[in-house]
Amino acid sequence: MRLMIIAGEASGDMHGAGVVKELKSRFKDIEIFGIGGNKMQREGMQLVYHINELAVMGLLEVVKKLPTIRSVSRTLESLLTNRRPDAVLLIDYPGFNLRFAEKVRKAGIKIFYYISPQLWAWHPNRIKKMKRLVDKMFVVFPFEEEIYKRAGIDVEFVGHPLLDVIEEPQPKADFCKRYGFDKSKPIIGLFPGSRKQELEKIFPPMLHAAKILETGYDAQIAVGVASVFEGDYVKSFLYEDSSVRLLQNATYDLMKNSDVAIVTSGTATLETACFQTPMVIVYKTSWLTYLAARLMINIKNIGLANIVAGKTIVPELIQHGAHAEKIAAAAGKFLTDKTLSDKTRIELKSVYEKLGERGAAKRVAENILKLIAEK
Repeated sequence: MRLMIIAGEASGDMHGAGVVKELKSRFKDIEIFGIGGNKMQREGMQLVYHINELAVMGLLEVVKKLPTIRSVSRTLESLLTNRRPDAVLLIDYPGFNLRFAEKVRKAGIKIFYYISPQLWAWHPNRIKKMKRLVDKMFVVFPFEEEIYKRAGIDVEFVGHPLLDVIEEPQPKADFCKRYGFDKSKPIIGLFPGSRKQELEKIFPPMLHAAKILETGYDAQIAVGVASVFEGDYVKSFLYEDSSVRLLQNATYDLMKNSDVAIVTSGTATLETACFQTPMVIVYKTSWLTYLAARLMINIKNIGLANIVAGKTIVPELIQHGAHAEKIAAAAGKFLTDKTLSDKTRIELKSVYEKLGERGAAKRVAENILKLIAEK
């Protein structure tokens, strides 16, 4: 049995690794190959390309990378013939995956999709294309199941894979002792993302906002540093006399024990919601990418915590709105208004409860093996 998997980003590598692990535990001789990262490789997948070779964001960055993307696509297309997988599992990464799905369909190979592209936000008309191309969708939000069912697509809500990777954080007393925080003072957690392009755009105003909060509220500031970054690189953004703490491999501890979090839009907003920590969602990109997005996006919110909630429960500061004074003011409200903070925690708990139950990777793996066997 052969399965090709295409995961183009770090989040896809993390969620794909769970599926690879579950598949290998059920069918040891299954051959799994394609595009992934270190986590998928550790679970037994053969990497034809590493996600680092494809990870880009923004229109200009994609244009620069086009020769590489075309080369990768041609190689994978040849593998459809030379290694003939029984099925292809696509994980998010819609720009590449939806184009490649056309090639897979022409080859007469089954296509499964895990972690749905956010077509409901960007390209709702492409759902018709999904119906033509995809044999089975595995979605991680309940509202996605309803959308695809209405379109006549075979779909199953499997729960969100975050529930399987989120670890029990340290109690606050232990956390403060380990990292030298004063329990009597508020802690502000900064989560600037895992892409250099994001960090360079949003981290400076985040740090400036943190400085305002530190001065105005006697707050303590810490950064949840993504594992993909070297500490010295992140440190290069700090002021020389900065008291900001850089915490690596302690993201969930910081999310749980922060009084307020300032979070770059993305999966991290869901992770923060799982710990019911009030947050301010921020995002900034190049003006060209932003203007293009404004023309295409058709939903009110961009933060996943708000999207899952179905309403704005935490503030979003995007592009020109994501400047230090506004970020600090929004975060400061949670520090001074206990009623607002408590209400937000309750609403974030409801977001967590909408993510389903643990075992998403297990359900995806079982479905794949069953559907391949029906071939």
